[in-house]
Amino acid sequence: MPASAPMTQPFAARTVTCPACGGPSRYAPDNPWRPFCSERCKQLDLGAWASERFRVPDPTPPDPGELSDGRLPS
Repeated sequence: MPASAPMTQPFAARTVTCPACGGPSRYAPDNPWRPFCSERCKQLDLGAWASERFRVPDPTPPDPGELSDGRLPS
């Protein structure tokens, strides 16, 4: 008897909170902007990253020999 393909469960859509506006967002394949609720929220988030409003902190302490603009003192 041939082996059958494993059964997969269908994707269950859920409602999540939009990271940009805080409103409800459908997290499913039919929402092309997921996890955002709309194209506008997705673009606003992208713009915030592009303008460096979101930053990942650098845990490295500054080198005491460096100037504030990153150059080394002469």
